[in-house]
Amino acid sequence: MKKNVFAMVAGFCLDMAFGDPAALPHPICWIGNLIEKTEKNIRNCIPSTKKAEKCGGFFLICVILLLSLSIPAIFLYFIGFLGAIPLFLAKAVICWYMLAAKSLKKESMAVYEALKQNHLKKARNAVSRIVGRDTQNLTREGVTKAAVETVAENTSDGVVAPLFYMTFFGALGGVFYKAVNTMDSMVGYKNEKYIHFGAYPAKLDDIVNYIPARLCAFFMMIGAGLLGYDSKESFRIWKRDKRNHASPNAAQTEAACAGALGIQLAGDAWYFGKKYEKPFIGDKKREIVPEDIKRANRLLYGTAILSVVAFSIAGMVLGNEKKSKK
Repeated sequence: MKKNVFAMVAGFCLDMAFGDPAALPHPICWIGNLIEKTEKNIRNCIPSTKKAEKCGGFFLICVILLLSLSIPAIFLYFIGFLGAIPLFLAKAVICWYMLAAKSLKKESMAVYEALKQNHLKKARNAVSRIVGRDTQNLTREGVTKAAVETVAENTSDGVVAPLFYMTFFGALGGVFYKAVNTMDSMVGYKNEKYIHFGAYPAKLDDIVNYIPARLCAFFMMIGAGLLGYDSKESFRIWKRDKRNHASPNAAQTEAACAGALGIQLAGDAWYFGKKYEKPFIGDKKREIVPEDIKRANRLLYGTAILSVVAFSIAGMVLGNEKKSKK
């Protein structure tokens, strides 16, 4: 457990210092390509029926998790023959790849910069890189809201949840989580194409995010107070609006963020040309402004640091307990 903590902390420091290593081959991209190709092959072999597509989605999970975990496991096994230090470095790099704190800030701040330049088209293009909704007709307010929402939600998906799994299950735990999360982001849509095929991947994503999302909201509320935002309102809105989303997890952090900043998030949105009615999250105490993107990123970093500290302490304590039992 202690080794997991050290690798997780090292990976987090690498992410904070250098961000996503986009210039290098990226395992998440490999997993994404594998999902795309596997889905295509599965669909070529099954009829377009509800039962067959659900079975196809379940088979997709099995294939993706088997390959996503076995390849890095074999890699780490052979690295281990080189000694403890190379093995630790390899695990730290894997942890680094699984995190997205700095890249999330970078991408969302690109939206902020475009809005500050009053370049709405550029802002729409920038936000389209980090959200799944249709962005071509978003207003200035809509673009800002979309950016803040994705920072709030991905504070859990891109940072806290991977940290959680890497702490308690090692570097491969982080790979497992990102494989599940990537499957959900690619096939977990409730539209005509994926309503059945993506049912099991989406449900698995809900399950693996259940604990991390709530821990993330808790850390975000504490972080709000430490950063000078409204922690009491963050808790109140979280308690009231934490279920105002189709996902059982997404509204956890969106509600905590909305309350902390005193803004209103969510509401109706367009996906693939179809309007989806969604409840609001938070109270509209004021209009949302581009500066809220910067505020959301401060919450992101504050929440991430609190998570690392809390998970490190928990991991060290559990590691000591296991050692004492031996």
